Amino acid sequence: MEGRISNAWRLTVNDKNFIKTALLSEIRIDGRKPFEYRKISIKFDRGDGSSEVQIGQTRVMGIVTAQLIQPYKDRPKEGTLSIFTEFSPMADPSFEPGRPGELAVELGRIIDRGLRESRAVDTESLCILAGKYVWAIRIDLHILDNGGNLVDAANIAALAALLTYLRPECSLGGEDGQEVIVHPPEIREPLPLTVHHLPIAITFGFFGNEGILLIDPTHNEEAVMGGRMTMTVNANGDICAIQKGGGEGVPQRVIMKCLQLATSKAASITKQIKDAVEAFNTERALRKIKRHPTSTGVDVRQKQNQ
Repeated sequence: MEGRISNAWRLTVNDKNFIKTALLSEIRIDGRKPFEYRKISIKFDRGDGSSEVQIGQTRVMGIVTAQLIQPYKDRPKEGTLSIFTEFSPMADPSFEPGRPGELAVELGRIIDRGLRESRAVDTESLCILAGKYVWAIRIDLHILDNGGNLVDAANIAALAALLTYLRPECSLGGEDGQEVIVHPPEIREPLPLTVHHLPIAITFGFFGNEGILLIDPTHNEEAVMGGRMTMTVNANGDICAIQKGGGEGVPQRVIMKCLQLATSKAASITKQIKDAVEAFNTERALRKIKRHPTSTGVDVRQKQNQ
């Protein structure tokens, strides 16, 4: 992959040997154990559907938007979900502006496959008028800093943004009842998306013939590892997607071990995402109350005067 190739030349032979020697002793250069994740931080913008996730030195921003479109003819009652990635040279000098590279395309496909094939988002609830109007949900993922393991960070950013996005409420009107009316948030309360479960991407790194396996590789570890595998699973242990990269072969016993580890990590990350979203929703509700502090008080005083 281009990210690994671009980083490989920055490391000297001694650097690479040091990383591999340390891993043989189950020591990583950042002090973690082989199956230990870096610290995950999830933050939200004041607006709806915007998140920023940091895993170690890796930072990714996720932004969700929506627009009304005509549905596909073979799925007249389903909305759409699409993912776009932006790799800025500010995040990594190896990223070139313009046309998406191999890493950008692969990252988008992994996250898209985990969400779409597991039907995590209820696309039928995005239908406004069958065959004519449905919501098209767009997720933009902006890479801010590349410290390794972009897939997992981008996946969490996408999920956090989806869970905090509110789409406008719609109704049908007009003489024939076929006119779609999009109501502003001041008139009708926006609606959250229906998300059935959270597909969590967990990435493993493999190192040569030494049989070394680790989780959440850093940028330097990606430069020397021989292969990787991303397992997308939910908290229930359901497999949503698996992506294998690199030339290293993976025995069946190792795949089963990765699946067990991924399920455990997915459960803890799911809880962290839900806790962060719940805290944001509470803060958002309090901000709304502060914008309308007298709405309830007026009714109470009127009743007392009566």
